[in-house]
Amino acid sequence: MKGKILLIEDNEQNAYLASYLLSARDWQMVCASDGQTGIEMAASEQPDLILLDIQLPGMDGYEVARELRRMPEMAETPIVAVTSYAMPGDRENCLAAGCTGYIEKPIDPGNFADRVEAYLETSG
Repeated sequence: MKGKILLIEDNEQNAYLASYLLSARDWQMVCASDGQTGIEMAASEQPDLILLDIQLPGMDGYEVARELRRMPEMAETPIVAVTSYAMPGDRENCLAAGCTGYIEKPIDPGNFADRVEAYLETSG
Protein backbone atom coordinates (compact mmCIF):
# COMPACT_ATOMS: atom_id res chain seq x y z
CA MET A 1 0.00 0.00 0.00
CA LYS A 2 1.19 3.48 -0.87
CA GLY A 3 -0.83 5.17 1.85
CA LYS A 4 -4.35 6.23 2.75
CA ILE A 5 -6.76 8.59 1.00
CA LEU A 6 -10.00 9.79 2.58
CA LEU A 7 -12.76 10.47 0.06
CA ILE A 8 -15.65 12.63 1.28
CA GLU A 9 -18.30 12.21 -1.43
CA ASP A 10 -22.07 11.71 -1.19
CA ASN A 11 -22.64 10.41 -4.72
CA GLU A 12 -22.15 6.64 -4.77
CA GLN A 13 -21.12 6.45 -8.44
CA ASN A 14 -18.54 9.22 -8.05
CA ALA A 15 -17.20 7.59 -4.89
CA TYR A 16 -16.98 4.21 -6.60
CA LEU A 17 -15.12 5.56 -9.64
CA ALA A 18 -12.59 7.57 -7.61
CA SER A 19 -12.02 4.67 -5.21
CA TYR A 20 -11.64 2.19 -8.07
CA LEU A 21 -9.08 4.34 -9.90
CA LEU A 22 -6.99 5.03 -6.80
CA SER A 23 -7.23 1.51 -5.37
CA ALA A 24 -5.83 0.26 -8.69
CA ARG A 25 -2.75 2.38 -7.89
CA ASP A 26 -2.42 0.63 -4.51
CA TRP A 27 -3.92 3.38 -2.33
CA GLN A 28 -6.02 2.38 0.67
CA MET A 29 -9.35 4.20 0.31
CA VAL A 30 -11.62 5.19 3.18
CA CYS A 31 -14.89 6.93 2.37
CA ALA A 32 -17.41 9.19 4.07
CA SER A 33 -20.72 10.27 2.56
CA ASP A 34 -21.13 13.52 4.51
CA GLY A 35 -18.98 16.25 5.97
CA GLN A 36 -19.33 15.49 9.66
CA THR A 37 -18.46 11.83 9.14
CA GLY A 38 -15.54 12.92 6.97
CA ILE A 39 -14.17 15.18 9.71
CA GLU A 40 -14.45 12.36 12.26
CA MET A 41 -12.78 9.90 9.88
CA ALA A 42 -9.95 12.36 9.17
CA ALA A 43 -9.21 12.49 12.90
CA SER A 44 -9.32 8.72 13.37
CA GLU A 45 -7.77 7.54 10.07
CA GLN A 46 -5.02 10.18 9.63
CA PRO A 47 -5.09 10.03 5.81
CA ASP A 48 -2.22 11.12 3.59
CA LEU A 49 -4.65 13.11 1.43
CA ILE A 50 -8.33 14.09 1.50
CA LEU A 51 -10.53 14.29 -1.61
CA LEU A 52 -13.47 16.55 -0.83
CA ASP A 53 -16.72 17.08 -2.72
CA ILE A 54 -18.05 20.61 -2.23
CA GLN A 55 -21.76 19.83 -2.73
CA LEU A 56 -22.40 17.74 0.38
CA PRO A 57 -25.62 17.32 2.36
CA GLY A 58 -25.80 19.38 5.54
CA MET A 59 -22.31 20.83 5.93
CA ASP A 60 -20.88 21.87 2.55
CA GLY A 61 -17.33 21.15 1.48
CA TYR A 62 -16.15 24.69 2.18
CA GLU A 63 -17.10 24.36 5.84
CA VAL A 64 -15.61 20.84 5.98
CA ALA A 65 -12.30 22.20 4.65
CA ARG A 66 -12.31 25.02 7.21
CA GLU A 67 -13.03 22.55 10.05
CA LEU A 68 -10.29 20.20 8.87
CA ARG A 69 -7.78 23.05 8.78
CA ARG A 70 -8.64 23.92 12.40
CA MET A 71 -7.41 20.44 13.42
CA PRO A 72 -3.65 20.57 14.16
CA GLU A 73 -3.14 17.06 12.78
CA MET A 74 -4.73 18.06 9.45
CA ALA A 75 -2.88 21.37 9.02
CA GLU A 76 -0.44 19.97 6.45
CA THR A 77 -2.61 17.24 4.90
CA PRO A 78 -3.43 17.98 1.26
CA ILE A 79 -7.16 18.58 0.72
CA VAL A 80 -8.24 18.44 -2.91
CA ALA A 81 -11.69 19.67 -3.87
CA VAL A 82 -13.29 17.39 -6.46
CA THR A 83 -16.32 19.30 -7.60
CA SER A 84 -18.67 20.18 -10.41
CA TYR A 85 -18.39 23.83 -9.34
CA ALA A 86 -16.58 25.21 -12.37
CA MET A 87 -17.68 28.83 -12.56
CA PRO A 88 -15.27 31.77 -12.30
CA GLY A 89 -14.23 32.12 -8.68
CA ASP A 90 -15.12 28.57 -7.61
CA ARG A 91 -11.49 27.40 -7.62
CA GLU A 92 -10.50 30.46 -5.58
CA ASN A 93 -13.33 29.79 -3.09
CA CYS A 94 -12.06 26.23 -2.59
CA LEU A 95 -8.50 27.44 -2.02
CA ALA A 96 -9.68 30.20 0.34
CA ALA A 97 -11.57 27.60 2.43
CA GLY A 98 -8.34 25.65 2.94
CA CYS A 99 -8.13 23.29 -0.01
CA THR A 100 -4.72 22.58 -1.47
CA GLY A 101 -6.05 22.02 -4.97
CA TYR A 102 -9.04 21.58 -7.21
CA ILE A 103 -10.14 18.93 -9.72
CA GLU A 104 -13.29 19.48 -11.79
CA LYS A 105 -15.99 16.87 -12.25
CA PRO A 106 -16.68 14.89 -14.22
CA ILE A 107 -13.31 13.36 -13.50
CA ASP A 108 -11.26 12.00 -16.37
CA PRO A 109 -10.48 8.33 -15.62
CA GLY A 110 -7.42 8.59 -17.86
CA ASN A 111 -5.59 11.10 -15.66
CA PHE A 112 -7.45 11.33 -12.34
CA ALA A 113 -5.04 9.15 -10.34
CA ASP A 114 -2.04 11.04 -11.76
CA ARG A 115 -3.60 14.37 -10.81
CA VAL A 116 -4.36 13.19 -7.26
CA GLU A 117 -0.88 11.71 -6.79
CA ALA A 118 0.69 14.99 -7.95
CA TYR A 119 -0.73 16.67 -4.81
CA LEU A 120 0.97 14.05 -2.67
CA GLU A 121 4.31 14.56 -4.39
CA THR A 122 4.22 18.33 -3.87
CA SER A 123 3.19 18.05 -0.20
CA GLY A 124 5.66 15.48 0.97
